[in-house]
Amino acid sequence: MKTYWLAAVAVVIAVPGLAQSGAPLEGRVGKLESEMRAVQRKVFPGGAGQMVEPQIAPSIAPVTPDGVPATSAIADVSARVTSLEQQMATMTGQIEQAQYRLRQLEEQFAAYRKATDAKLTAPIAPAPAAESDVVVPTAPKPAATKPGAKPAADASADVAGVEKPDSGDAAEDGYLYGYRLWSAKKYAAAETQLKKVVADFPKHRRASYAQNLLGRAYLDDGKPSLASIAFYDNYKKYPDGERAPDSLFYLGSALVKLNKPADACKVYGELTDVYGATISATMKADVAKARTAAKCK
Repeated sequence: MKTYWLAAVAVVIAVPGLAQSGAPLEGRVGKLESEMRAVQRKVFPGGAGQMVEPQIAPSIAPVTPDGVPATSAIADVSARVTSLEQQMATMTGQIEQAQYRLRQLEEQFAAYRKATDAKLTAPIAPAPAAESDVVVPTAPKPAATKPGAKPAADASADVAGVEKPDSGDAAEDGYLYGYRLWSAKKYAAAETQLKKVVADFPKHRRASYAQNLLGRAYLDDGKPSLASIAFYDNYKKYPDGERAPDSLFYLGSALVKLNKPADACKVYGELTDVYGATISATMKADVAKARTAAKCK
C-alpha cells in the first residue's frame, strides 16, 4: 500500500514535466487508478460497498497543435491525483479502524481464555451426592450397652493357633499376621490387626494390601456397609497401590449386597476406565461377570 502512495506523490511531482514532453498522461493516471482499485479489492475482498470511487471523473482534454495537452488537461490530472490521495486517506482510516476492532477482539478473547483457564484450574468443591452418584454408606454407630450387660469377648482372645511371623520387617509381619487371621476366619481379630498395619505403616506398600484385606474381612464377616467404606478408602488414599483395582472390584460386590446395583455398575465402569490397561485377564473376566449379574447397561 505504501508503494501506491509513493506512486501518487510521484504523479503530482511529475505532471509539469510530463505535460511538456507530451507523455500520455491520461493513460498513466488511468493505470494509477486501476492499481488503486486493485488495492481496494485486496483490502475489501467481495465488499462492493467498501469500494471508494474517484470523486472526479476524467474528461477529454483539448490538445494544442504541437501535441501538448491544454492547461485544463493538466488541471484535470492534478484533480484526479488529488482524488487518489483522498481515496488513499479514506482507505488508511478504514484500515486503522479494522485494526482497532481486531485488537479489541484479540483482547476480549485473551480475557475470555484467562477466565476459562482460571475456572478449569480452580479446585472444585465437592457437590452433594445426587441419586445417580455412587453412595458409600457411613459406618453404623455402635449399639449402646445396656446396664448390667456383659462386655463382648476380646477379639484377641480367639487367636490361638495362628502363628505370628517374625521376619524383622514389622509392616510385612503385621500384614501377614492379619492375612493368617483372615484365612482362619477370625475376622474380628483380622480387622483389628489390619487396621493397625494401615495406621502404623501408611507409606509401606503393604498398606494397600492391608486396607483392601480389611474390606474383605468386613465383607466376609457380613458387614457390607463397613466393607464398602474400607474399599473406597483404599482407592481414595492409595490409587496407585497394588490392591486399588481389587478394592474397586470388591466395592462393587459390597454395593450389590447393599441393593445398590446401579452404584456398583458405576464402580465397575471406574475400574475399567482407570485400570483397564493394567488389570489381569482374570479380573477383566470377573468384572464382565459382575456387570452381567448387576445388569449393567
